[in-house]
Amino acid sequence: MKIRYLLTGLVIVAPFLTFQSYAQMREHPNVIIILTDDQGYGDLGFNGNPHIQTPVLNQLAAESVRLNNFYVSPVCAPTRSSLMTGRYSLRTGVRDTYNGGAIMASNEITIAEMLKQANYATGIFGKWHLGDNYPSRPMEQGFDESVVHLAGGMGQVGDITNYFRGDSSYFDPVLWHNGKKKAYKGYCTDIFTREAIRFIERNRDVPFFCYLSFNAPHTPLQVPDEYYRLYRDIDPATGFEKDNKPFPFMGDKEKEAARRVYAMVTNIDDNTGVLLKKIDDLNLREKTLVIFLTDNGPQQPRFVGGMRGRKGSVYQGGVRVPCYMRYPSLLDGNRDIETVAAHIDILPTLAQICHVELPEAKQIDGKNLLPLLMGHEQDWEERPLFFYWTRRYPELYHNIALRKGRYKLVGNTDYDAGITGFELFNMEQDPFEQQNIIRGHEAVAITLRQELDKIYREVIASDNLTNPPLIEIGNHNENPVILNRNDAGGQRGIWAQEEIYGKWNVRISQGTYNFRFKFIKPVEAGGRMLLETNGIVHQKSHDQSGVDVIEMNNVSLPNLEGGLIPVYLVKRKQILPFWIEIESVKQDQ
Repeated sequence: MKIRYLLTGLVIVAPFLTFQSYAQMREHPNVIIILTDDQGYGDLGFNGNPHIQTPVLNQLAAESVRLNNFYVSPVCAPTRSSLMTGRYSLRTGVRDTYNGGAIMASNEITIAEMLKQANYATGIFGKWHLGDNYPSRPMEQGFDESVVHLAGGMGQVGDITNYFRGDSSYFDPVLWHNGKKKAYKGYCTDIFTREAIRFIERNRDVPFFCYLSFNAPHTPLQVPDEYYRLYRDIDPATGFEKDNKPFPFMGDKEKEAARRVYAMVTNIDDNTGVLLKKIDDLNLREKTLVIFLTDNGPQQPRFVGGMRGRKGSVYQGGVRVPCYMRYPSLLDGNRDIETVAAHIDILPTLAQICHVELPEAKQIDGKNLLPLLMGHEQDWEERPLFFYWTRRYPELYHNIALRKGRYKLVGNTDYDAGITGFELFNMEQDPFEQQNIIRGHEAVAITLRQELDKIYREVIASDNLTNPPLIEIGNHNENPVILNRNDAGGQRGIWAQEEIYGKWNVRISQGTYNFRFKFIKPVEAGGRMLLETNGIVHQKSHDQSGVDVIEMNNVSLPNLEGGLIPVYLVKRKQILPFWIEIESVKQDQ
């Protein structure tokens, strides 16, 4: 790994560190990052929700440095890539949550890889969502141990081992342990916590990095009955009348979703308690940095502290999340920091705290937060933060924003709109983004748009975006390879449709392969299976009815890079396989 020195001596760190703190940093503290999925800012009792029961997370918040203006991306895969790399997601090749845009380039340097400099043991438990195939899996990105589900959600189209289980996908799932399928017993959140604790127990005597990345409370909203019963009789739309804050409309469907989300979060709270108790029992509390945050705003409308928008939106409700940091040996707890910070800041902050070096060859967009955490907010220089979210690729000036200091510029307009087509908010005076002050502040808005344009042009020209990551076929590190719908490109919004155009971007090594094309439901007989790779087309007649798998064996392919395009043609229908299993049976030299 190419790296550069983050610390060049005690002189640099002395202004904001005591000698004792600096010595502690040299001991390489353990790091635990707890990340939840689609848990909004308001899904915590600590943040003013009178319904939800989160005593453990409330206590963690009370003991921590609380970053009260902490930002992430509007959706999950971009947040995860930025968290892992300290870079805007588009630089890493991640541009979407599916559509083939949730694969992070293998040349990125993750927190796990960075901490390997100090011989950290590294493990991930839960949701990865940055690539399900070699070379983008956790095990290729610095993690010694991984217990993860595929794609963006358990039971979603890319999660081939649990998709067809429907409403039970969160219970007794088949997960992937170090790249191999393995059946587990229990509820998913309990499983991930249990495996994380086992990892910590095995590595108690060495520095470790534990990334506990819960898939809850992401849909489908499945939860054990004992937790649901805690909330089945509440009205989650009541109890906020005295807040005088904006509140979204909640119909019966939204209220039921909130009850289930609250139940899932209470289960997370209990599991967090089990984990933190284990840290105490192992006498690791003082030397362990615990970071808690969520990946974006809530998917469904409910209490979000009065903020505007939710998951997918660049308004506050979509991108502002709780973030707590507890490290007793270095940080005074129970403190609030109001300075704006973001997910891209976690990696450079860990580099400082864990006394390791930053990647040399990568542009790190984040900033080291340790001066803030040590109480030196007055020395902080404001910087612009860029937000966007649209399917497939960024759309200029649509759901796009830039925050700098007190001002935030939001674009939900045309690519050629004048400056008054934007929204401008003073976030100190209007934290709920209700008053567009663009008129009368055009000069401020123009300056912000210039900064937004600069960042936008830079990130969309990133090499990992213009030359997207490829799934490798025929590599000995993964055989067979299963291509799932989450990583399929082609038409916009490709998901579980049958008649849709799709392809996978791959690198194939010259050799002979067996293909198994799995369909959502049995296909009609009398058609032809076509496999196209860079203009080379293999075809085979299919005359068997009642089957949902078609095989093409002993397919000889040359070295190639590009789209792998499968389609079953029958009665003027063009049907895309749900997933493809590719086994290398012979590699040509």
